[in-house]
Amino acid sequence: MFKKLVLIGHVFFSCGLFCHGQENHVPIKLNDLLSSVAQHAPSLRTDYIRTQVQQARATEVKNNRLPSLQLSYQADVGSNNNVPGPYFGFGLVPTNNGGIRADNNYRAVSANLGIAALQWEFYNFGAYHAQDQLARSEVMVENRRFEQSKYDLQSFTIYSYLQLLKLHDLIGIQSRSISRNQEIRQSIFALVKSGIRAGVDTSMADAEISRSQLSLIELENQQQQLQIQLSTLAGIPSAQIVADTTAEKILFEQVKNSPIELDGSRQHPMVAYYNALFDKTKKEEKLIASSYRPKVFLSGAVWGRAASVHSDNHYGSIGEGFGLQRGNYLVGLGINYNLFDLQRKKVKLNTQRLMVDEAGQKLQEQQANIAMNVAQSAAEVKTAERRLKEIPRQTTAANAAYRQKFSLYKNGLIDIVEVNVAQNMLYQAERDYITAKYNYYLALFHQVVAQNNVDGFLQLFK
Repeated sequence: MFKKLVLIGHVFFSCGLFCHGQENHVPIKLNDLLSSVAQHAPSLRTDYIRTQVQQARATEVKNNRLPSLQLSYQADVGSNNNVPGPYFGFGLVPTNNGGIRADNNYRAVSANLGIAALQWEFYNFGAYHAQDQLARSEVMVENRRFEQSKYDLQSFTIYSYLQLLKLHDLIGIQSRSISRNQEIRQSIFALVKSGIRAGVDTSMADAEISRSQLSLIELENQQQQLQIQLSTLAGIPSAQIVADTTAEKILFEQVKNSPIELDGSRQHPMVAYYNALFDKTKKEEKLIASSYRPKVFLSGAVWGRAASVHSDNHYGSIGEGFGLQRGNYLVGLGINYNLFDLQRKKVKLNTQRLMVDEAGQKLQEQQANIAMNVAQSAAEVKTAERRLKEIPRQTTAANAAYRQKFSLYKNGLIDIVEVNVAQNMLYQAERDYITAKYNYYLALFHQVVAQNNVDGFLQLFK
């Protein structure tokens, strides 16, 4: 029975390794993955369209300078009775010119009117310029937002790629742990068969194998989830997103031998974005100040009209009222200013200045956060280096302890519990080494992200 179980276990394990090998794909380089993400990421396409929309709005603002030129024409038939006296117009009030007489005359009168009227606010003491400046600052904000989105997406892709490399190594460790547990299982089977060990040791070994298999399944699931996320961003089938482990080995040697040179003069995209927001609020303040200034208008109109009633109140035929009989023109220069705008301007400017102060505080907050992140990441790099130097000693010692315990067990000198403890210690030491190595990479990565020096980090993957 035990022999059959061992045989079945070997068959399933071999089939798993075979299937895993059949699904291998050519590893994708990090720079190639980043290029695909930049071209296919749905969020970047959306953000790019947003920048185009803002640019179109800025173009619309430039049209505010254009004058208004309206052409109108109407032909009418109706009575022509009027009385003198002023009134305020409200709603639709039909006008009636001339025709002031003692009695009403409801005989139909024809008339027509054609007007070309122009009005141009040609000067408003800087309001047009303030509108243009604000529109350009809004375009700049969207461009900075787009740059920040690209930077965040690039950072996420690099981080996910490093996680794929880490998971690849952890899966390898888990597979070695399973192999060790199977080796222990085979030795136990031989010892049980010879009567040296009790059958309960076999059950304990089977439990360890099952636990290791479950951990392997979980690691493979994490790997698949990352591949699916990157697949959505890069437009590449998830099965083809396989991290280049050879590049990781080269990276490890390069980082140790030639540390990344950091350039502290480069502005972080997040700071650039908040700087653009701060500038936008100041432009809004200038626009508010300009919008309540006087406005100078140039107005002009030409019109022609006709009517079937003559100047002596003689009613002609209906047809006489069509076709223009009189022509006029009017040109004027005007200025408009509302004195109560002084109070409105004062209140609005006070509100806007508070918004400027808020934007300035957010900018300073982001600058402080970036400085803090740089300092923390630098400290983490040093800690990760020390941790990485120490952990290999733990791994070597744990491996030696496991081999000694396993040898003692096979000679009947200790029980299976001590072997499992030593095997788990070796497994944890191997995991600690992989974790320490990738924490070192992440510390370096966080440092270059905080200082906007990702290009130097990417050079290590070429």
